[in-house]
Amino acid sequence: MDVEEIIDTLYALPPARFTAARDEAAARVKRAGDPAAGKRIAGLRRPTLAAWTSNTLVRAKPGEVEQFRQLGQALRAAHRSLDGEQLRELSHQQHVVIGALAREALRLAQEAGTAVSETVLREVEQILYAALADPEAAQAWASGRLAKAPALSTEFPGVDPDAVPPAPQPPPATPPPAARPARAERRTDRRVEAARAAAQDAEWAATAREDELRLAEEARQRAVEEAAAADAELERARAARDRAYAAVAEAEERHREAGRTAGEARRAAKAAARRLRSLTNDTADETGGDGGDEGG
Repeated sequence: MDVEEIIDTLYALPPARFTAARDEAAARVKRAGDPAAGKRIAGLRRPTLAAWTSNTLVRAKPGEVEQFRQLGQALRAAHRSLDGEQLRELSHQQHVVIGALAREALRLAQEAGTAVSETVLREVEQILYAALADPEAAQAWASGRLAKAPALSTEFPGVDPDAVPPAPQPPPATPPPAARPARAERRTDRRVEAARAAAQDAEWAATAREDELRLAEEARQRAVEEAAAADAELERARAARDRAYAAVAEAEERHREAGRTAGEARRAAKAAARRLRSLTNDTADETGGDGGDEGG
């Protein structure tokens, strides 16, 4: 059995169907004689709705996935080299591409019959941002087997406008005085461009953090509501249990009382039967004696 194909099939399923299908596949693989593969499948985590939506995009748009990974490589290279002009262009491009891919993921999820909220859409955007910033996150995202959004702890390297690489060494001859201001102006332009790109990245990172905080608050609120509902359900279950115990106790008491009553009734019936036999015997004796006298 092709275990990799089984795993890909599982992560293509909507999250609501994942767990049952995973357990069935794990059992099937174990029965086929591969317990190690069965254990691996059984350990797969069910994807969140955002991760599943992102996986749907990866499977449907492999060309866009490769272009997106190339964009991430270019962005990371631009940050390392402090190429201000390229950073400015790529930073703008990343916002446009992330928005477009997230909307495409939303459309594909809806086509697959799964409704996706704006909150989930923001989570998909965070997954895409993480894939741009971190090559390991990019690899996990491109596998189409993402179970949850990567942590946003890894961001693009900070850009220090003063950390511009040194200019090439001039030839032995002293450059003309007119060249010095031009070189200084170019260095200033590079610092400005690098600072502008850094500001754009910082703004995006701040927005991502705010979205993460909002999502965490929404998750906390849902957890509080679920806990309250669980508490209410627990109270109802306890009340039902108490009523059931009371009904059992009452039924046992009625059973004991019925047993006592039945025993008394049985004893009374036996006593009545004895009296009946006694009366019957006495009557027979009396009848027999009278008949003897008449015959004599």
